[in-house]
Amino acid sequence: MAKKEKKIIFVAVLFAAVLGTGNAVSAMHIMEGYLPPGYCVAWGIVSIPFLVSGFIKIKNLLEKNRRNITLIAMSGAFVFVISSLKIPSLTGSCSHMTGTGLGAILFGPSVISILGIIVLIFQAILLAHGGITTLGANTFSMAIAGPVVSYIIYKTCQKFKASKLVSIFLAASIGDLFTYCVTSFQLALAHNTADGVLAAFLKFLGVFAPTQLPLAILEGILTVLIVMALETYGTQELIEIGFIRKGTAQ
Repeated sequence: MAKKEKKIIFVAVLFAAVLGTGNAVSAMHIMEGYLPPGYCVAWGIVSIPFLVSGFIKIKNLLEKNRRNITLIAMSGAFVFVISSLKIPSLTGSCSHMTGTGLGAILFGPSVISILGIIVLIFQAILLAHGGITTLGANTFSMAIAGPVVSYIIYKTCQKFKASKLVSIFLAASIGDLFTYCVTSFQLALAHNTADGVLAAFLKFLGVFAPTQLPLAILEGILTVLIVMALETYGTQELIEIGFIRKGTAQ
């Protein structure tokens, strides 16, 4: 990363830190009206540095090779489609897969922050799924926290010489589950009772878990199948982004 770009990211982090400490807050798509205004602003501020980093990463990928737009667009489309399929839960809520693990594995988590916020905006406006006021919170949980965990899981598995397919499955499924853990935490911060944040967190997590556990497993399997298809029909594109080393592709 160029020195100029590092300075831009540093300024974004500093900007977020200054804004974030301006007001004390005592404190899945969270719908409109489910978070107080202060929390909406705070989560939006926290997301700023990741979005700036993601914009720069996409810019660099496209400058390196314009054909990378194909895989980037495919990753974004996957997130949009798979996260729009809401599954009703017996606990009175609904759950959905996130689809962000695929892009995090291919490009790193920063790119998904941009793809994710674009998807969330379209879903909020066109599908009434999520909300504009809660965009920052939803972006942080689905497009930042989940992808970061997916990326860390994938790289850790690779470091310990785990099978690539197993690494992809674990990264996608655990990243999906972590997204809902963060969403539960966000809701618990804003809507805790006398029992405290932890008790509220466990209650919200209990609402999501029965449906989300099998969905996370399904997302892991789907992500593995997509990567297998890409390795068969898009080998050159995967080599160009560094996902496959030249000379190792079959």
